[in-house]
Amino acid sequence: MAKFEQGDDSVVVIIGSGAGGGTLANELCQKGIKVVVLEAGARQSTASFINDEWKSFVQLAWLDPRTTSGSWRVAKDFSGLPAWICKTVGGTTTHWAGASLRFQAHEFKARTTYGGIAGTNLADWPLTLAELEPWYAKAEDKMGVTRTHGIPGLPGNNNYKVMHAGAKKLGYQDVHTGNMAINSVPRHGRGRCMQIGFCFQGCKSGAKWSTLYTEIPAAERTGNLDLRPESHVVRIEHDDAGKATGVVYFDKDGKEQRQKARLVCVAGNSIETPRLLLLSASSKFPDGLANSSGQVGRNYMRHMTGSVYAAFKQPVHMYRGTTMAGIIRDEARHDTKRGFAGGYELETLALGIPFMAAFLNPGGWGADFSWWMDHYTHLAGMWLVGEDMPRESNRVTLNKAVKDKYGNAAPNVHFDDHDNDVAMRNHAFAQGEKVYQAAGAIRTFRTPPYPSTHNLGTCRMGASAKDSVCNAFGQTHDVPNLFISDGSQFTTGGAENPTLTIVTLAIRQADHIAKLMSQRAI
Repeated sequence: MAKFEQGDDSVVVIIGSGAGGGTLANELCQKGIKVVVLEAGARQSTASFINDEWKSFVQLAWLDPRTTSGSWRVAKDFSGLPAWICKTVGGTTTHWAGASLRFQAHEFKARTTYGGIAGTNLADWPLTLAELEPWYAKAEDKMGVTRTHGIPGLPGNNNYKVMHAGAKKLGYQDVHTGNMAINSVPRHGRGRCMQIGFCFQGCKSGAKWSTLYTEIPAAERTGNLDLRPESHVVRIEHDDAGKATGVVYFDKDGKEQRQKARLVCVAGNSIETPRLLLLSASSKFPDGLANSSGQVGRNYMRHMTGSVYAAFKQPVHMYRGTTMAGIIRDEARHDTKRGFAGGYELETLALGIPFMAAFLNPGGWGADFSWWMDHYTHLAGMWLVGEDMPRESNRVTLNKAVKDKYGNAAPNVHFDDHDNDVAMRNHAFAQGEKVYQAAGAIRTFRTPPYPSTHNLGTCRMGASAKDSVCNAFGQTHDVPNLFISDGSQFTTGGAENPTLTIVTLAIRQADHIAKLMSQRAI
């Protein structure tokens, strides 16, 4: 691995090593560009991952101080944990389930398609599906997404078979074991999925795509990557002209360091990315870096979520095999006859006993809760995930009353469901229950939303600097050598799991950055 001088202002500094940052780093390194990746977390491996839910949570999760506000259920039940994301090399690609779905064409044109829904801040992306398709194809090939590039689908476990049986009885057609970035056959030097389970605890076999053991090592082999784990960035610096010049960070020993840069790319997830821009306020940028639009931190989206579990007479053992083992896509369409705009997916989900105890019905302990836990081996489960509405009032701000260990204000995540979100969730709850009832369930249970890994918006892209933070390439309108390289740049959320689109945008962004650098435009 390369080591670059802290005073080297020719390097690209990337903050974060997950789906966006890790992919961007490798793409740039492959083009001969020197990259410094600053990752707040430690480096783990397939050998060090822990197949134990609570111990793994402590090992991987982002547990720095955070606060919540708003009427959402998470603020009541998990006030200090608004998101279940990771602080480790590879970011949340160590924890994600692997679902890799392309956005649909209409989802890039949400404002045009859905119209002016009161109480929302809907906007069209400055991109279309047709424009992104070549990069989607590259991302799917890179990640080994099943059912693309001739890659077969994964086998179906019992959790999927139960869902499939009920879905078909209801007349659903688009039902299968998913488009998953998990090897169904050996590929790119990694073996196939061994159906171990514990997908959220890091894939010990390495079959699931993660930048930790794909993009990062590939970038290191070029000799162009300087990866610095346990390096927490606290400020982006700029010169009098407003050009980013480098970053200030604390290393693993708690010492303040400064790294110069030719350009800076922020990929810290949709909570830490806007927080860093707000913490980087200066006399030139009093409202935060790249925030002339006032949109930094706003339009926080987390997807409409919820879960349905069902008990059956016979054992299901939903926890055996891939955690997210199948999907129903029929409801992902836009059809206002259902009472809401946008659509949603129904995806199998299995949680281990510790997380079932925490998430099934927070605060609802008693005889009914005990019944469900006693029937754990007889349960089947699914996660509901759909497009939630962007709202300016749903936002990440600085809570100056709560400080992290570096003395900086913690992020506060404020969220209120829009009526469209509520209507969609209720429809999804009902359909999920019907699926299981059609399969012979004896009881069903609706689980409220819990901390999500799908955190989007807060630094949205758009055509105008007046109402967006960055352009179609993630390049900020106010600071041309500052880029947003994660899900923060999403204009709207779509119904699909976001990782594939984050990777797609990172590949495209790398091509754009390399072009600008070769032209000496940045």
